[in-house]
Amino acid sequence: MITKENILIIGAGPAGMSCAMELCKAGKKSIIIEKENCIGGLARTFEFRESDLLFRTDIGPHRFFSKNRYLYRFIEDLLNENWISVKRQTRQFIDGKFYDYPVNATQAFKNIGPLRGAAMGFSYARGFIKYQICKNKIMNFEDYIVANFGKNLGEFNMLNYTEKIWGIPCSEIHPDWAKQRIKGLNLISAVKDALFKKKNKDIPKTLVDTFYYPKYGTGLIYDTIAEKIKKCGSIIKTSSYPTQIYHENAKITKIKLNINGKKQEITPSTLINTIPITEFIRLLSPSPPKAVVDAVKHLKWRAQVYLFVTLDKKRITNDNWIYFPNKEIPFGRVAEMKNFSKEMSPKDKTSLFIEFFVNENDKIWNLPKEKLLELSMKHFETMGLFTRKDIRNCYLLRKKNVYPSYDLDYLKHLKVIKDYLNRFENMDYIGRSGRFQYTNQDHSLEMGILAARGIIENKRYDFETVGSENEYFEKGFIRNDKTQRRTVNDLLNK
Repeated sequence: MITKENILIIGAGPAGMSCAMELCKAGKKSIIIEKENCIGGLARTFEFRESDLLFRTDIGPHRFFSKNRYLYRFIEDLLNENWISVKRQTRQFIDGKFYDYPVNATQAFKNIGPLRGAAMGFSYARGFIKYQICKNKIMNFEDYIVANFGKNLGEFNMLNYTEKIWGIPCSEIHPDWAKQRIKGLNLISAVKDALFKKKNKDIPKTLVDTFYYPKYGTGLIYDTIAEKIKKCGSIIKTSSYPTQIYHENAKITKIKLNINGKKQEITPSTLINTIPITEFIRLLSPSPPKAVVDAVKHLKWRAQVYLFVTLDKKRITNDNWIYFPNKEIPFGRVAEMKNFSKEMSPKDKTSLFIEFFVNENDKIWNLPKEKLLELSMKHFETMGLFTRKDIRNCYLLRKKNVYPSYDLDYLKHLKVIKDYLNRFENMDYIGRSGRFQYTNQDHSLEMGILAARGIIENKRYDFETVGSENEYFEKGFIRNDKTQRRTVNDLLNK
């Protein structure tokens, strides 16, 4: 496993694999270790064979959008014709009715009714006066929603869905969650967008109409990277993980590894970490100061449980995915993978990926798939989506450390940890898990590229700026002309 420079990357998710790819382009080899038995992390694609039929699924809906055009070239160069344009259709199911998302104003007003619509308008006015005119301080996520949408509309589809994701009241969630997910959106802008959508295709547009997607699932990006970096001499070891990370004088000096059950050691020139920041701190030897260890105890993660159901139906809906804000429905979101790419399901068959937001080892986490399916089926049958007779097979998946929890105190604890980690001269920590930052796939890719450029150029880039745009995350560029090309400077100097 020894290379000249010994660049070690822990974790083969989007951040780690994009780092390895960018290094490969510069002629630099790396060693990537991954605890799972395959690469891709939360962006991997699963395959399930049923006799001569093949079903594919991602871990929830993945679609590519970015404000950095260099990333479009990065993916294009990997996938070429296997990167397809997909028309987006998304809905919410609220109080027994489907609502287009983003908002279809005519449909929404018809479903809500004039009285409820008026109440939402008055509620928005009260929130506007309280927070915009009287300048009350926004202390938490609930305050942010009330200020920008009003309490009535917030409770209709945002506050309840957010509490379903995090499992805690919105009054206990940091407003950073709103700044990342819905910054720049409010009731007025949402209505304007619904009524007066711009048709100019030459300007940046929200990716609510179209997005890009790998033809055989989002995992194709990382499988393709793996093929390319192996050809340039890089090494990928799955079912492998660090057991101890030694440091001295602000440098990582030695790492003990478990490589497919065998103990090995490596002396890295540079370490790139993408595993959960909380796990990384616990591996350090000597142990960090007590303040850092204590801070780690305060950072919490939200887990997920998934059901993947294969069906003897041509299609359930035309939606890519559907949200379920109401708390009496146990799952939060479903994705019909066939509506991302026809290659995700066999002809005349379809599938549904069902997501449950949970805490590790809670009731839902521990349910067997039969009981979890039974818990879900009464809702799907009531909605008229499919019946038990349509089900071919059902598969159960569980994932830890999916969402970093943005409680009210997370920032002060995270700062203690980051201040300590930033002292290491030959180590970067990147990605959603590595930085405890709820970013999208494109931001993880960007962090990986920046980490690689830092190694190549012998400098350190500021990862804090990645994914910190003060506007809605789902804004980006759909490039109508794929022959456009940008240089890496578009990424580094955005």
